[in-house]
Amino acid sequence: MDNRNFHVGLIGADIQMSKSPALHETEAYQVGLEYRYELLDLAERDLPASALPDLLDEIERRGFAGSNITHPCKQTVIAHLTDLSEDAQMLGAVNTVVLRNGKRIGHNTDWYGFYKNFERGLPDVAKAHAVLLGAGGAGVAVAHAAIKLGIEMLSIFDQDANRAATLADQLNQRFSKSCAQPISDVSATLASADGLIHATPTGMRSHPGIPIDPGSLQSRHWVADIVYMPLVTELLALAEKKGCRTLPGGGMTVFQAAAAFELFTGVQPDAERMSRHFEQLCRAAV
Repeated sequence: MDNRNFHVGLIGADIQMSKSPALHETEAYQVGLEYRYELLDLAERDLPASALPDLLDEIERRGFAGSNITHPCKQTVIAHLTDLSEDAQMLGAVNTVVLRNGKRIGHNTDWYGFYKNFERGLPDVAKAHAVLLGAGGAGVAVAHAAIKLGIEMLSIFDQDANRAATLADQLNQRFSKSCAQPISDVSATLASADGLIHATPTGMRSHPGIPIDPGSLQSRHWVADIVYMPLVTELLALAEKKGCRTLPGGGMTVFQAAAAFELFTGVQPDAERMSRHFEQLCRAAV
């Protein structure tokens, strides 16, 4: 393959609204690469999630440099890969597959996306104790980033209590210290927490609403959301009204995309330029 010419994709279900093609292709143009980003949408092709191995075979056959992976394939893709990066192995989830020299290597850039976004947007907030809503695929990556960022205790709530407990156990073992705990009462826990991290679909256009009791949020809290459509979710609007410091979810998407772009091409993109472009894309979609 020409090392200035790349064909990549995104494998998942219901991904027609994805900003990834425009985000990747525009940045590639800026750095002088020939680059095509294609959606391989299970729903659009009327395929079950079990068709994932066929899609991987297809992109390999067609000479792709790799593919991003999203819901519902982040965990199931692992069985069909040759190798995993340390992060992907640790998190048990893959959002980027690089195809190189006949190998399929799985990476996870989601945790890095949240880490960089937080570092950039909330660099100096109190980190003694934070509440995490959601222990699914996104929550797993965000929780890892949260401990790496220096949050001392992460209280995890999920509708599935077992999932929250499992994630807390994994974090305590991975970081060899007591840094996470499952909780059942978000409002009571927020009373003693510094901030809130939201990693569920609530607030997306298809899942409107606020995931907490509005009264439990105080001006001293910081609030980080991973939902980015809309850019300002109902949760963030509430938090801003109360005087909280807030972090929108768009940055996580941009930084995970920038990391995936570099894995595919070996070229470092301009993440700040990608951020500005991403905001334009989101505003245009309103």
